[in-house]
Amino acid sequence: MATKVGDDPESLMSLCTVFCLKNLRRTMCYSGERNRLCLRPDVFLPSEICDRLVNVYMDLVHTDSDFEPQDGFFQLFSDPRSTRITRLQLREDLVRDRDLEAVGKQDLIELHLTYCNHLTARGLRTLSSFRHSLLSLSLFGCSNIFFKKVGGPLAYGEEDDDLEEGLRPHTVDQNFSFQGFNRLRLLNLGGLTPEVDVEALLRPLPSLSSLDLSGVHLPRPAFLTQWKERLASLVLYNVELTEELIHTLLQMSRLRHLDISRENQRTSKFKMTRKILSSIAQGLVNLVSLDISGHIMLDNCTVPAFEDAMGRPSIEPCKSSIYPFQELKRPLQFLGLYNTTLCTVTHIPAYKVTGSKNEDQILNAIEAYTEQRPELAHRAINQLFDIARIQHCSQLLRALQLVITALKTHKYDKSIQVTGSAALFYLTNTEYRSDQSVRLRRQVIQVVLNGMEQYQEVTVQRNCCLTLCNFSIPEELEFQYHRVNLLLLKILEPARQDESIQRIAVHLCNALVCQVDNDHKEAVGKMGFVKTMLNLIQKKLQDRMCDQVMEFSWSALWNITDETPDNCQMFLECNGMNLFLECLKEFPDKQELHRNMLGLLGNVAEVKALRPQLLTKQFISVFSELLDSKADGIEVSYNACGVLSHIMFDGPEAWDMEEPKRSHVMDKMWAAIRSWDVSSRRNINYRSFEPILRLLPQSGAPVSQHWATWALYNLVSVYPSKYCPLLIKEGGIILLQKVLELESSHQETKDMARKVMDQCENFKEDPMDTSR
Repeated sequence: MATKVGDDPESLMSLCTVFCLKNLRRTMCYSGERNRLCLRPDVFLPSEICDRLVNVYMDLVHTDSDFEPQDGFFQLFSDPRSTRITRLQLREDLVRDRDLEAVGKQDLIELHLTYCNHLTARGLRTLSSFRHSLLSLSLFGCSNIFFKKVGGPLAYGEEDDDLEEGLRPHTVDQNFSFQGFNRLRLLNLGGLTPEVDVEALLRPLPSLSSLDLSGVHLPRPAFLTQWKERLASLVLYNVELTEELIHTLLQMSRLRHLDISRENQRTSKFKMTRKILSSIAQGLVNLVSLDISGHIMLDNCTVPAFEDAMGRPSIEPCKSSIYPFQELKRPLQFLGLYNTTLCTVTHIPAYKVTGSKNEDQILNAIEAYTEQRPELAHRAINQLFDIARIQHCSQLLRALQLVITALKTHKYDKSIQVTGSAALFYLTNTEYRSDQSVRLRRQVIQVVLNGMEQYQEVTVQRNCCLTLCNFSIPEELEFQYHRVNLLLLKILEPARQDESIQRIAVHLCNALVCQVDNDHKEAVGKMGFVKTMLNLIQKKLQDRMCDQVMEFSWSALWNITDETPDNCQMFLECNGMNLFLECLKEFPDKQELHRNMLGLLGNVAEVKALRPQLLTKQFISVFSELLDSKADGIEVSYNACGVLSHIMFDGPEAWDMEEPKRSHVMDKMWAAIRSWDVSSRRNINYRSFEPILRLLPQSGAPVSQHWATWALYNLVSVYPSKYCPLLIKEGGIILLQKVLELESSHQETKDMARKVMDQCENFKEDPMDTSR
């Protein structure tokens, strides 16, 4: 059998790592003094395991809402005699100065810090602990790390990390130096504050081979030539190009990767000319990767349109539609042309190109820019959204995985969340569904729920709810059942919510409590489900509006109260019966509304302890009147009769009112049942016959017995393959036999009971009957 995209299983290492991190005190740790997390003394963890533990820990913190950050986690790795860390990748505000200090004795080879805005000069000084071992260091987007906090000196371990909201350190630490970082080869200072003298900072680093100065002001770029014999990779994204900088770059003949791209053309005074591109192609002969995205290109860079249209697309430099790249000795491995006119030409001498011309270029852009350029990734995802919506996405697995990665990486970036969730809606719809594995679809659900959790903004919430509608509910959401219900109920909390979101959220709530076991229903009931639905109904009544939200809310209450006494009781305690009466009065002609309400009350009536609350003159009179209803076929009349049947089952002694008389109501029930067409197709779904079967072997209310027998006959006649096996399984045949034996049973009830038994017997003899 062919496997679906994304169907590769998790590795044992991945599963064990996650399990250990979610159960630290049951696996490798114990609780020390003051419940402090401590590593067990008999544990020794090599670097391969420690690196994975820390990096997966960071991933769980950012992507798994059920995972709680552990205070003192990094302290577990403070002693290199029992734990060895070599490669750390930490991101965003979770990381504090004390966390770096905790691992200060480790011989780190690689340390990548991304958007760690809570790190200050205190953390920067800790870097000196790694100067003898560090080969690769990234401080991308760590905007505060070169600043020290104003105030007196602090003792080690003193909790100074929790700055008041809005307070930022503002004094540059002049004491830090890269002196002694002799092994450092890769350095990323993207987003370095202009208050820091980058030239002086980098001077002690003679051995750099890779340097990223994205967004850094370079007033005297000539200092870069000190690495012209060593530098293989130079990234100058969003650095203003000048003639002096271009002259400097052309001297760096060892470069294999050069990135001089920009976020957009509007902010640049520089124009990319044919002469400059030719100089780069001719002078930097070792280049395999070049990014010039976002630059204004002069028209003379490309061949005439008729020449560009000739032949099949080629990556051979000699056939290049871009004149300067005809000088290349071989095709580039990567060429960034995003947000330029050059990406639209036919013959581009590169194996991988970023641009907006087609799906491949757009996916390349998302892949290349997601990690550190969310502003570009956002635009590219928006273009992918258009492809998925209007055209057809041919690289589905890759597209889904890239969007999932972007949403995980930038959980706190609203623009990414808006465009990413919109793209997921189209990438998971029916057209693509058959190609997607269970694992891949679960990843989609998780990032969608992350977005719902993080943002209360209308667009994100709507996109996420719509995307969830593409899944089989409740089956595909069951692994996150508790979480998704909580999020949906939170959406429905505000008294005045966006109508479209409200409608989708109520629909999802209804679907989630349909066809699930009673434990699930009880758990959701305790979350406030019943009260939330009744609040929605109350609001719609105030607005005098019976729309889908109103009908879905009653339907959801019908589903959640099915065989769940606690939820039925909540309905009564939360003024449900009065809302039922008000809805009947305000919307007398809404047939589906009446069916849903009566279905719910049937569930309430099945609970013996709650039936006395229904036994009032007002309620009985209403139920009695609804017996004559022709709304929605027989459904309203049938459900009203079901409610009364359970009430009658308690016997005449429970009927403690003068009017209406019990006998009169029973006569109306007999008349109603006799008026129904037994071949009626039903808008109802029974998971169990137990509430109906309990009405059979009794003599106190023959009409209740008759209603139950009629219900069974209708269901096994119209839907034999579904209901005959259920009736047999639940012992219904034995109970029907008792109906035949009881003298109190009416003859027409006995006749119908025999028909039910015959129908089941015939089904057993010929279960393949396809006549219906």
